[in-house]
Amino acid sequence: MKTAKFDKDHSKEFITDLRQSVDEYFKKNNISRFGNWNMIVKSIFMISLYVVPFMVMLLVNLSPLAFWLMWVLMGVGMAGIGLSVMHDANHGAFSKNKTINTFFGLTLNFLGGSAKNWRIQHNRLHHTFTNVEGFDPDVSPMPLLRFNPSAPLKKVHRFQQYYAWFFYSLMTVSWSTSKEFKQLNDFRKDKVITKKEYMPLMLEMVAWKVVYYAYMLVIPFILLPNLTIGFWLVCFLSLHFVAGFILATIFQTAHVMPDCEFPEVNEEGTIENNWAIHQMQTTSNYAPKSRIFSWFVGGLNYQVEHHLFPNICHVHYKNISSIVKLKAEKYNLPYYSQKSYFSALGEHFKMLKILGEK
Repeated sequence: MKTAKFDKDHSKEFITDLRQSVDEYFKKNNISRFGNWNMIVKSIFMISLYVVPFMVMLLVNLSPLAFWLMWVLMGVGMAGIGLSVMHDANHGAFSKNKTINTFFGLTLNFLGGSAKNWRIQHNRLHHTFTNVEGFDPDVSPMPLLRFNPSAPLKKVHRFQQYYAWFFYSLMTVSWSTSKEFKQLNDFRKDKVITKKEYMPLMLEMVAWKVVYYAYMLVIPFILLPNLTIGFWLVCFLSLHFVAGFILATIFQTAHVMPDCEFPEVNEEGTIENNWAIHQMQTTSNYAPKSRIFSWFVGGLNYQVEHHLFPNICHVHYKNISSIVKLKAEKYNLPYYSQKSYFSALGEHFKMLKILGEK
């Protein structure tokens, strides 16, 4: 198994001081670090944004255009669930009740993914080894994309700033078909999971894929006899293109940016930094003043706060961001942030171009 470790004693005063200040914030205001009424309302809204169009599509006689628009709306709802519901739940931040976290974490399974596989890929690997080539799956994508200066450079990468957006749209299509099975095999090969863990998880993933395609494919064809496989495929892909593009751009603009660093593991298997400072150097925020945008994307425009405190519900990120920024200034650490989502997309485009050339 590939291993790497951080230098825990390197400038550890920053994270110690920061955690004390954040703890004081919650104690002083007598609030829980988990979800609140805002989180409940948001969860109901996002799940309804996915479920209601699906029910309308099945029960109401719609024109082809209206039918297709229901699938597009489901794509927006799917992204909303992924960003605002399942993400917090699978980090254990939705509720202090583990059963509730497990329940809402399983919303990912109903969207074609696997909560258990996601927690390995996202929580254990991405959140630990952010932007480290060969350790962070998020910067080690398909060969057509180069997200890290340490990754092999190919001629085709010189155009990736143009074609990457299409592959972003395929993100959830990949989830619901082959990607997670490949990841699971890689986890076993790299000994991220044991042989004992592999087969039960594989069988569980197959079972959930059957459930997913049963309600997404079988039920529509039973209830809608005039539905053709071609039109269903157009609608299905439209749903995933919308969800995939939203999800991919929200996450990639947080790490694959000109400001962000891409640390390497030395010959001794060490990342020469403290984990918390590593997160500050490899992560960027954007659109901090856009309340509506932040509400929809589950506070993930505050990626710095999320990476430092993944066990705190995102509804608190805006309030603790001022604490994080002050501590970053105190310890002379970077606090990267773009003014808006669109400026972040522009910087991400620049970074893709840079990575495609050198």
